[in-house]
Amino acid sequence: MNVGDRVRVTSSVVVYHHPEHKKIAFDLQGMEGEVAAVLTEWQGRPISANLPVLVKFEKRFKAHFRPDEVSIIEG
Repeated sequence: MNVGDRVRVTSSVVVYHHPEHKKIAFDLQGMEGEVAAVLTEWQGRPISANLPVLVKFEKRFKAHFRPDEVSIIEG
């Protein structure tokens, strides 16, 4: 998975910080976005992040995921 890849959320992931659903449970399953970053290091040191894949969706919304929660969209 690389920065710029189009991905789809394949697992049920509930967030409470979606811009259109503030403080209300919102499931991201099925949404599509673009990989903004894959976190592997911080300040030059290797890290093992719990949610290393940062995905950018429309409407200035970003969320972190585990690699098994998203899949790359072919094409």
